[in-house]
This record gives sequence, C-alpha cells and structure tokens, in this order.
Amino acid sequence: MPQIGRVLYRSANGDNWSLVRDDASGIPQVLHEPNQSSGGRASRSGIGDFLTRDANGPQHAELLRLIGTLVDADGG
Repeated sequence: MPQIGRVLYRSANGDNWSLVRDDASGIPQVLHEPNQSSGGRASRSGIGDFLTRDANGPQHAELLRLIGTLVDADGG
C-alpha cells in the first residue's frame, strides 16, 4: 500500500522523496522510493538524518524550502 504524504521531489530517473508520518509515532520522516529499475527498496529517514547525510541534492533543498514556509517573513 502506498504511503500517503507530501511529495518533496521526483528525480528524472524516477526516484521519489516524500514527507510522511511514522505510522506508530506520528513523527515526520522522509520516504525515499527508488525507481523500479534500480531494484532498491523504499527507505525512511528521520528529518535530521536526511538533512545531514549527502545533503546537497534538490530533494534536500525542497525540504528546507518547505520548512522555511512555516516561518513568517517577520519571524513569527
């Protein structure tokens, strides 16, 4: 069953990264679903781990942009 979440980024090769909630705890996580031809399995990462591990990709930039929308321009 597909995980419901907010798509952060879809790469040209078909990989998807989504912001989802852990089923048990409700804590937000990043779900990476590799393209089918790579044969990889979907994996989840905590937000902190995701942002510190190989954090130079467009999927990381999109998560940071999304987090930034939670803060008003006046800092409130």
